[in-house]
This record gives sequence, structure tokens and C-alpha cells, in this order.
Amino acid sequence: AASGTKGGSSGSPVIDWQGRAVALNAGGKTTTASAFFLPLERVVRALKFFQKGGESYTSKWEVVSIPRGGMSSNLGKGSGSGRREERNGKERENCGTEEIRGEDRGRMRENSEDEATFLHKGFDEIRRLGLQSETEQMARHASAQGETGMLVVDSVVPGGPAHNHLEPGDVLVRVNREVITQFLRLETLLDDSVEQNIELEIERGGTPLSVQLVVQDLHSITPAHFLEVSGAVIHPLSYQQARNFRFQCGLVYVSEPGYMLSRAAVPRHAIIKKLAGEEISKLEDLISVLSKLSQGSRVPLEYISYTDRHRRKFVLVTVDRHEWHAPPQIYTRDDSSGLWTVKPAFQLEFMLSSGVNVEATHMEHIHEDNHQGLTDGATSMETSSEHVSAVLHSQNETGTGSKIKRVEEYMSSDGFVADCSLNTTVEVMLEDTIAKENVLLRNGQGAAAVANASIAERVIEPTLVMFEVHVPPSCMLDGVHSQHFSGTGVIIYHSHSMGLVAVDKNTVAVSASDVMLSFAAYPIEIPGEVVFLHPVHNFALVAYDSSVLGPVGVSAVQAAELLPGRCYFLQLPCSLGLLLAHLSLCNQKSILVKGSPFSVKEGLGDGKLTLISLIVFSVNFVNPALRRGDSVYLVGLNRSLQATSRKSVVTNPCATLNIGSADCPRYRATNMEVVELDTDFGSAFSGVLTDEHGRVRAIWASFSTQLKVGSNTSEDHHFVRGIPVYAISQVLHNIISGGNGPHLLINGVKRPMPLIRILEVELYCTLLSKARSFGLSDDWIQALIKKDPVRRQVLRVKGCLAGSKAENLLEQGDMVLAVNKEPVTCFRDIENVCHALDIGESGGELNMTIFRQGRELDLVVGTDVRDGNGTTRVINWCGCIVQDPHPAVRALGFLPEEGHGVYVARWCRGSPVHRYGLYALQWIVEVNGKPTPDLDAFVNVTKELEHGEFVRVRTIHLNSKPRVLTLKQDLHYWPTWELRFDPETAIWHRQTIKAFDCQNL
Repeated sequence: AASGTKGGSSGSPVIDWQGRAVALNAGGKTTTASAFFLPLERVVRALKFFQKGGESYTSKWEVVSIPRGGMSSNLGKGSGSGRREERNGKERENCGTEEIRGEDRGRMRENSEDEATFLHKGFDEIRRLGLQSETEQMARHASAQGETGMLVVDSVVPGGPAHNHLEPGDVLVRVNREVITQFLRLETLLDDSVEQNIELEIERGGTPLSVQLVVQDLHSITPAHFLEVSGAVIHPLSYQQARNFRFQCGLVYVSEPGYMLSRAAVPRHAIIKKLAGEEISKLEDLISVLSKLSQGSRVPLEYISYTDRHRRKFVLVTVDRHEWHAPPQIYTRDDSSGLWTVKPAFQLEFMLSSGVNVEATHMEHIHEDNHQGLTDGATSMETSSEHVSAVLHSQNETGTGSKIKRVEEYMSSDGFVADCSLNTTVEVMLEDTIAKENVLLRNGQGAAAVANASIAERVIEPTLVMFEVHVPPSCMLDGVHSQHFSGTGVIIYHSHSMGLVAVDKNTVAVSASDVMLSFAAYPIEIPGEVVFLHPVHNFALVAYDSSVLGPVGVSAVQAAELLPGRCYFLQLPCSLGLLLAHLSLCNQKSILVKGSPFSVKEGLGDGKLTLISLIVFSVNFVNPALRRGDSVYLVGLNRSLQATSRKSVVTNPCATLNIGSADCPRYRATNMEVVELDTDFGSAFSGVLTDEHGRVRAIWASFSTQLKVGSNTSEDHHFVRGIPVYAISQVLHNIISGGNGPHLLINGVKRPMPLIRILEVELYCTLLSKARSFGLSDDWIQALIKKDPVRRQVLRVKGCLAGSKAENLLEQGDMVLAVNKEPVTCFRDIENVCHALDIGESGGELNMTIFRQGRELDLVVGTDVRDGNGTTRVINWCGCIVQDPHPAVRALGFLPEEGHGVYVARWCRGSPVHRYGLYALQWIVEVNGKPTPDLDAFVNVTKELEHGEFVRVRTIHLNSKPRVLTLKQDLHYWPTWELRFDPETAIWHRQTIKAFDCQNL
């Protein structure tokens, strides 16, 4: 009918001129005014069954079964009678696991796997199918006046005896000797003949045939249970989908792939055929195989898809190592309660990987027999930060000699390097770069050993790693904008027991993720664990278990040499040998003594300086940083794990980033200077920048930003820039030597992790010419130019992070002139003075000189200490994911005074918060009038709420707008649970806080 109805009108009654309901509005076309009406005959039949059930009502309603007939030779698999709701011209199973689209035209089946679909076709077309004229005349005479056609078999579900009885093109003539030409009469006969025999008379190409069938209830092949595992919904294939896809009923059907299957690229509507080498023909087979798999195991899976049914697909499925989701559960339809009851699919017997909790007071030693000699008499040992190199080069008359000293590094209880002598037992390596190049040129090591490969490419290739990162949907924390990331990282530490890889945070965005590493030097893919996320800089460190590589892999994979070297802060006085050891490890020839350069060669040559009692505050970088016009090699991996490189020129070694906040706050790089090149490989290519000898000068990292498209929409964009390695070197040294932060289990060893002291202020740069216009004096301008004649800039405050110690002291627009009476001109100056606070005893405060509105002020500003763990706790309540506000949220400069510890980061579709409008980007400050200032208080309040209870929630949005709403708690399908990272086991554990017990019904 041309009613022109729109969305929202489905189910509305269609009435005649007398006001009687004659149909229901079932659907319409969006491009036309056409609408489709559902006749009420079958609706009236279903209503009578309910009325009949209501007449027997005593204390509660009984289960009402509405039989739906189909043609079957025996009983199909499945349990329960079930109910089915017809709406909008669509048929929806009440199992809640799949939606069936298409007109309900009719159905026939020989058994639970054999069904047929009928179409109504006109007599003209049926004649061409071979219908005899006598049969046509008989059908016209026996049918209602104006009949224009008959029912024809359109398709038959394969796999059963129906293939031998019904075929597409068969014309239905009679059912139980009654001429049938309309769907309604056919459906009435089937529904009224459940569990009875019927006879079908058909014509096939003009030949009359007779078929004897048994009518079976349609609900017997409607799934009454399904498996939920790692977010996936898997159940026996229903009749409706078997008809749509032409598969057998009862096959193992993936309704939703969830997390585990989507990681393996298993699509929706897939049919699982084999898992871990075992055939899967029914859901019980799949459950049996899953019960034998251990956490973290990787097994092959075979499946077929209806879009490519003739070829099997083979993928690797990784069983969740962390408890991202609830254990595998079976949901069963309970018609008496109207709920889907849940129970464990099997008894959990996962084998956890055993770990030894050993306090890491020092690192393991590498045996000398793993070292290989290089040519020209140069001795080489595998570079690792477990050792401290103390090497003095003294050339003889021919210039070919070298002398190697051995020192041993001991760690004191406070984490600083203690005194040690030159007479030690641990051999320290000398990485002779020139010798390594000679070996590579001669032996052709690695895939990069091709005729046109540069030395830098050959040297750096064994250190490159390809990342594949997946974020579980249940752990979309900290505003992370995608569930899948990929990129290239570089190995910065490698030993027989542990390796560390540095990668940008646009590849490893959050710690709650699954990381897979593929090595360019050795064909293997192994898991990695995120061990450090820098709170400011755009890099993360990921650890891997080197022992998994095997002897060949361990020797093939190498750690990159970083330039400039690592920065060490020593507790002195110390011995000359220890100081020289650090200088060698830093690959430096000079240090800063009380702010003045001191040459090692000069100090040793005159024999007057022993450095035994000399107070050295720090060993700083004196290697020159990248400069404009320097030539570097950009080296990375393509998707085939082959090294790709090109020679580029540095156009700007200290470009300032200015990345705006995204619509949904997420990590963005601030207070960073990056390297820009004249040419690169595009925004999707990441890697490293090296010198001609393959020594890493910077990481070529990916950055994420958001660009406005139109007035109301934004698009995610990515770009690449170079990150100098000095910050990575500092963190690496603190991890290896023992940090001052909490312990973390890495490959079975507990290691103290570093803490990062930062000034939680977002800064930006202003040219001195602009600063003069704001009233900055000429004396300060000259002092800043003298400090840094290249940049000629001053730092200004863009904003303070909410909740930081600097929040109420510094104001937007303040010019930062000096810290501790020393002029500062770049972000790194601020980082260095913050780092120096960990050595001194200043209490973590900075004496800052600022310029504010024409006045020069001296302020004492506190700093904050942050770890590299990221968010380690998340709670799911009524379908919303709440967490502590992450730095990207705090950077907006607002936290509610009522409490800011319960920030809504995400919400789930179909959940109570979705229904009642509790969305993300707001804080929950009260529940039923009780304040919730932090997650612990929130848990204490919500665990007292009962199933089905209406809850009053007070929220405050990011725009500071308060709001009060109510929602109905559903603890059956949306229980309250918590996910927390345990550093003792390095595992994310899931704990149910409160759920609904179906046994109480």
C-alpha cells in the first residue's frame, strides 16, 4: 500500500472504514511511499494460545507453546518449545543471537536439515515450468476466484533426504488431497498437523509425483542454547539461517566473532569445521576442544563462509592469556522464566605458565662461549645492558692495538651505582662498529644482504620487529581509538632471558592489549608484554621472552646501538674504572664535572686526577645531536618483513609538535621536539633513523591526530616524525639497573620499574621576537639567545593538568624563563632539571622564574611522579566502562570538585546505560545520593544495588554540565565486574563484583 509510513510506525494497526484492525504495519521502502502490511490471521491464532494459557492461570502464568509446523521425517536437534515473535515482516528468533531477514513465505523439510522455500508464481511462468493444462484448470477451479498462480519450490536446504524428494521448480498441487495455492492455507495446514503425516502432490516438468512427509514443530530446530567465549556467540545453525545460506541445520555457526575469533579474522556467519586438528560437527565438539586448550595457546582453525562456501579458510586462533572476558559460558533458554540461564561451559583447567618470582637485584650474565671473534683482532661480545662496558682504547705505534678492561656492576639498595674496583670478574664487551660492518659485508647477514643494501640497513635489520597489536573491546581504555594497530619497533636490549623493544604509542597505545612480535632476523612470531608506557613521550617498551627464540634465534636477533648513549646519574665518589665503564656504555669520551666539560684523555694523560673523591653530579650527553642538513638513513620493515631504507636529510631537528585534543580525549604527544626529514616513505611507514654505521639516532614514530571535516565531524589522521632516543636510553638504563618504582614480573623475574618525574604542564614555544612584543626585557632575551642561539624561543604555559601540583601556581600564557636560576629554552631543559631532582634533596620542587603580564615572578612549583603502567584498573557497571581519568582527560584542565575518580570511558550497545542515555565523557559523582569520589567508593555503593532496581545517577560532563538520570540495573545480562592488572603475575584478572543468580527465580 502507498501509505508513506516512516520509521517508528512498525507494529501500528491498519484499520478499515469501520475501525476494525485488519493488519499490522510491517515495513516499508525508504526510497518510495510503499509499505507492507502483515495479515492478522496467524497473529489471532497465537493470541488464542495465550488466552487459553491465561484461563489456566493460578499463581503464575504457565509456559505457552505456540506450535509452528514444518515438514520433517524425524525430530530435529534442539530443546524447548520456544516462542517466536513476528514483527516488521521479519522473523526473529527469541534466542537473541541472530536476526533473520526476508519474507516468511513458507517452509518444508525432510528432517531437521532438510527444508524448502516456496514462491508464488503466475500461471504463465508455471506453464513454462511444465505444468499440465489439466492441472492448471483444476487449480483455477478449486481456488478462490481471481487466483493468478501456484506455489513453486524456490530452494532446498542441502544435506538430507529432501534432495531426493523436492527440487527447485517443483509445483505444489495438493496437500492431503486439498489444492493449495496460497501461503496462508499452507501455513494453516502445517501448523495444525504438527507430529502428523501429510501427503504432498507435486509436478516436476509435467510429471506428477507424490511425497509422504511428517510435520514437525519448527521450534525443534531453533537454537535453545549458545556458547559465549571471549565475546564470541556460537550456536547451532538455525533453520532460518540454514535456509538463507544453504547450509545444514545444526552446524557450528558464528553469530558474533567476539575478540578471540576476530583477532584471527574469522567473520560473522562463519561455519567452524575444525579446531586444533579435530573435526567440529556440533557445538559439543567445539566445547570439548576448548576445554583442552591452555591460556595463550595458538591453534589452527578451519572455517567456511557462505560467501565462499567451496573453499576452507585456515587461520591461527590465540586463546586469551589474560582474563579479558568471563570464562566460556553456556546460555540456555528457560521458557518458564523468560530468561537465558547461564552456566560454565566446562571446568576451567587452563595451564598457566609457571613463573619464578625472583627479586631482580642484578641481571643475568652471558657466558663467554656465546661471544664470537671478529676479524682484525677485535674481540666482540653480544651487547646487552646486563653488563657495563669499561673500555680504554690506547693505540700503539701501528695503531692496531686495543686494551679491554673488565669491571662488574653491583647495585646498592637505593638503586644507584655503588663503588667498584677495576679488579673484577665479569667481562664487558666492546662493540666494534667497524668490525661488525666488515663481518656483515663479508657474510651477507640477514635479508638485507642484497647488492644495493646500505651498511646501515644491514646493521639495523636484525634489530627490527613488526608489531601486531589487538585491544579487547572490553578494555578500550584511555580513549584508545581502534582495536587493531600495527607498526615497526626496534630492539634496544637483548639477552638470553629477556628482550626489550621500543615502539611508538600509536602502535602500543594501552597496556591492556595483546601484542605479537615478528622478527626480521628470525622467522618467528611470539607474544610480547607491555612493560612501560612513557607518560609524556610517544614511546612504549615491550618485553619478550628470548628463550622462546631458541639458540639460533637468540644469536640472530640483535639489539641496536643507540646514539647519543644512555644518561647515567652516579652516586659518587666512585672509582675511575666505574666512571670509565659508564662512559664506554654511553659511547662517550667526555663528561660534565660540576657543569664543566672534562676530557677523559686529558684526565688520564697528566696523571694528576684520580676522580676517587671528585663529586660528579651527572654524566650528561655531549655527543652532538642531529643538526639541520645531517644525512641519516630511514630504515624500516615492509609487510613482508623485509628491510627498506633510504637516505634522507634532516630539515628540522627540533620541530615542535602541536597536536590538538580529539573529540574523545586520548593520548597526544605534548612537550616534545621531533625530527623532520626532506623525504620519507609516507605516513604509514615507521622505523628508525640511523647514521651511516647503523647506530640509531632517532625512532621514526607514528603520531595520531584528529582533523576537522566540516563543522561537526572529525577524521583520524596519522603522520610520522623522528623521536630522539635520549629519553628511551634513560628509561632503559633505569629498568636494567633497577628503578625506584613498583616491581613488575617480567619473564618470571620481578624487576623494579622506573618512575618518571615530570612537570605536569603543557608548554608551547614562542619566538623571542613575539615575546619582546609581550614586554619581555632585552636582558632576558639576550640571556635566552646566549643559552640557545639556534632556537631563539621561550617556553610558554598552555595549561596545567588538572590535579597536578602546578595547577594553582602556573597560569596560561606564563613565560618560563629559568629554572633554578638557569635559563631554559626547550622542553628537554625542563626534563633534565626534573630528572636531577631525583638525585638531590630538593623535595621535588623547582624554583621557576616566569614572566606574567609584564612582571617577573619567582615561584616554587612542585613536580609529579608518574609510573609507566598506564591504566591498570577498570570497572564495567550496567554496560559502561569506568576508570580513573587518564592524562588526556586531565590535560583539558577540569576535574569535578564533587569527585573525579569515576570517569565513563566507554559504553556498550544494548546495555542499560545505552537505553537510558549514560554515555561516555562524563564523571559519575553520585549513585542514589551517595558520593562516589573514587573507584573503591563506587564499587561499595553499586554492589548494594539489586537486580531490576532503578538507580538515580548524578553525572558531570566534560563541559562541566551536571545531569541526573535514572536507569534500571540488569545484573543478569550485565553483571558488575572489575578488570585489574596484577604486577605480581603480570596478568589481567577479571573479578565479578555482583551478578544475578538465576537459581533464585
